[in-house]
Amino acid sequence: MKIPIYQVDSFSVKPFKGNPAGVCLLEQPRDPAWMQAVAAEMNLSETAFLCPKGDDYLLRWFTPSTEVNLCGHATLASAHILFEFGFYDPDETIRFHTNSGLITATFNRGTIELDMPLIQPVPAQSSALLEEILGFIPVAVAKSEDGAILLAELANTSAITAFEPDFKKINRLDAANLVITAANGNSEFDFISRFFSPRSGIPEDPVTGLGHCILAPYWAQKLGKEKLVAYQASARGGTVWCRLAKNRVFLGGKAVTLFAGEVLKQ
Repeated sequence: MKIPIYQVDSFSVKPFKGNPAGVCLLEQPRDPAWMQAVAAEMNLSETAFLCPKGDDYLLRWFTPSTEVNLCGHATLASAHILFEFGFYDPDETIRFHTNSGLITATFNRGTIELDMPLIQPVPAQSSALLEEILGFIPVAVAKSEDGAILLAELANTSAITAFEPDFKKINRLDAANLVITAANGNSEFDFISRFFSPRSGIPEDPVTGLGHCILAPYWAQKLGKEKLVAYQASARGGTVWCRLAKNRVFLGGKAVTLFAGEVLKQ
């Protein structure tokens, strides 16, 4: 049996930008060890595995080394494939059943919008290790309620783009994920960020939906805005449109299919 698999560049209108993700379309559930092996073979930050559930889809995400509970860019890539290849009409809503609950995707004028869980930022204290990693004291620090994400606000965008990560030191943080961010101060983007997760096998994630699930409420409160435009300033870069709702974050982005193939040996 041949299993379709795709590579999609998410949060981008051009190939080789944004964040690449694998999308594997299954007809029936597969063993997690098999999915992990495929994700390792793809060697992308995440590979998504979709399996039909009635009119909806079960969705799981794997990095090259582990399964994760939430991934935005691979969900965007999954929705992009389902819309592009006619599994859904543009006016339909895709429903994904995931380890983080129900996530929906809608299509409007070339942009896919994901209804994602909001991750509430909780004020936190800086630490000697964080300041050693950054090279200075951050403007402010926050974390997710489960402690998995540590957010450091820096003084300006130059500090974001100039930051040179030491992944061994980042790996020593209590949090599995580190996001650094700063207000942008111009009309194009409200804030920029970078995201690091070496413990998950992703040294720097090019453009991450997970990060914006905490960044959007953080900056919405600081800037007094419910709609924001964000830029993730990795080497590949990508734009994310954010809007807030009660306990939810809507993340909008574009995507490009880079190639399509089939898994032949199983």
